[in-house]
Amino acid sequence: MTCKIHLAADGKGRPLGLVLTAGHGADTSFFEAVLETITVSTGGRGRPRTRPERVLADKAYTSKANRDYLTGRGIKVTIPERADQKQRRARRGSKGGRPRTFDKDAYKGECGHLMWSRFGWLSARLLAPPGW
Repeated sequence: MTCKIHLAADGKGRPLGLVLTAGHGADTSFFEAVLETITVSTGGRGRPRTRPERVLADKAYTSKANRDYLTGRGIKVTIPERADQKQRRARRGSKGGRPRTFDKDAYKGECGHLMWSRFGWLSARLLAPPGW
């Protein structure tokens, strides 16, 4: 039995939201659930912020449903497009639509690999067999 840690982090790698799921669940299925857990204190009075300005994610999260969810909430999307999606659009020609905008400079801040190295002890502890 394994589990997955779905984590949202800020640009400095600090965790903002977390969802723990079964190990066999697809990452993209929990995209909205992870974003719903984000709360950031503004330092003053009032409610904490729950909507990030921009979301950086890898190609696993490039589905239309995820993009529609983000744009519907007014969040900037920085997710690279998969090669098969680009090929499908090119094959359809003018009916394939415009290429998605992608900010390469903003994407350089994507730090998912940093999170695993920084919080690797957490995943090792959760995945370790009993008595380890």
